[in-house]
Amino acid sequence: MTLQGVLDAVAAVCMIAGALLSLAAGVALLRFPDLLSRMHAAAKPQVLGLLLMLTGCAIRIATVVDITTMVLIAVFQLATAPVAAHMVGRAAYRDGHTRTDLLIADELAPDMEKFADAPSDPPPP
Repeated sequence: MTLQGVLDAVAAVCMIAGALLSLAAGVALLRFPDLLSRMHAAAKPQVLGLLLMLTGCAIRIATVVDITTMVLIAVFQLATAPVAAHMVGRAAYRDGHTRTDLLIADELAPDMEKFADAPSDPPPP
């Protein structure tokens, strides 16, 4: 087996694994019971699936311009997807769209109580 054949096999494994992870993320978005579980499913396996797909494409294409583009896509995805999921989860928690009976640890409850007890802004003169 030649080096190109081995690289093609590695690229195929990466792309199939990435596709399966992305499929699992899509199924989890439909099947998980609450918003926080869905946000976890949208962020974690989807990002890993995309990274595996990009790795497979980079191995298969192997041109410098395309690989740098794929690295930029991966960096931006790693920087934005978890932060966006975290912010949406916090906003949903504040608005009461989460099921607190499914939470193992509720670390935001003391912060919410502190903001609930704070006086509102005084009316303008």
